Amino acid sequence: MELRQLRYFIAVAEELHFTRAAQRLCIGQPPLSYAIAQLEAEIGAMLFARTKRSVQLTEAGKLLLTEARKILALSGAAAQSAKAAAAGHAGELRIGFTSSTPLTPLFSALINVYRRQFPAVTLTLLEMSTQHQLAALQQQTLDLAFVRPQFGAEQAEQENSAASALHYLTLRTDPLVVVLPEQHPLAAKPQIRLADLATQGFIMYPPQAGTSIYRQLHALCLQAGFTPDTVQQAAEASTIIGLVAAGVGISVLPACFDRIQLAGVCYRQLADEQAVTRLLLAHQASEREPQKQLLINQFVALTQAQL
Repeated sequence: MELRQLRYFIAVAEELHFTRAAQRLCIGQPPLSYAIAQLEAEIGAMLFARTKRSVQLTEAGKLLLTEARKILALSGAAAQSAKAAAAGHAGELRIGFTSSTPLTPLFSALINVYRRQFPAVTLTLLEMSTQHQLAALQQQTLDLAFVRPQFGAEQAEQENSAASALHYLTLRTDPLVVVLPEQHPLAAKPQIRLADLATQGFIMYPPQAGTSIYRQLHALCLQAGFTPDTVQQAAEASTIIGLVAAGVGISVLPACFDRIQLAGVCYRQLADEQAVTRLLLAHQASEREPQKQLLINQFVALTQAQL
């Protein structure tokens, strides 16, 4: 059964007249009659009750008419969807982001603008740590990633080693801040140096969480002459801040987390030069299939326009 046959059948069913249906289809009546006869033979049922004066739908014809209209509507919708995808107006983008990303004004503005401009594109947003996102990009289970690779020499080495595999677009640089109980002696200082934290107990992300700040903070502390004393681990930044409020210890997080205002907690910027973190948009350097690559390029271009 072909779509052409269904179109011919619908024309005859609606006109109930072979000559008028043939005129509507811009074909001759003999080819139309032959196509209907073929369709009836294929189905194994008469679709029309024909007399010299009239053409009427049989019960089988009435049932087929309902389904044929659905099939043609679906085929038309499928064709439009394919055209939209080819033009970059439809499809799916899988976008990873770190837990700090939604706290930046850029992210919310970008997602809102993208949804307005490309309403038929499905954005699948996945919260993941930086290391897990980078692995997912390499495996092509993510298309784009908002990541915070480690800042400094090790981070530069990481990016250079991955230069053939990933592209990075720098979105913003955020200072690292110390998260302190309000009554902590260091809270009286407007800025704190890492060396001032040598005797403090740290609340840290677990090593297996895949956050770059875990490795960066260890490296910064070593540069400052000490190894951080981890007294508690927590997988979520909000949990870390809550534990600081409870007096369990102190922590270091990107400054965007200071939007979480919890009673008993204050934030103080680190004065050390390397105590910063960058938010980057990453995607594969190698070309993907054309429709997917077009969606990625459009998202990157829109991101650049927001900077």
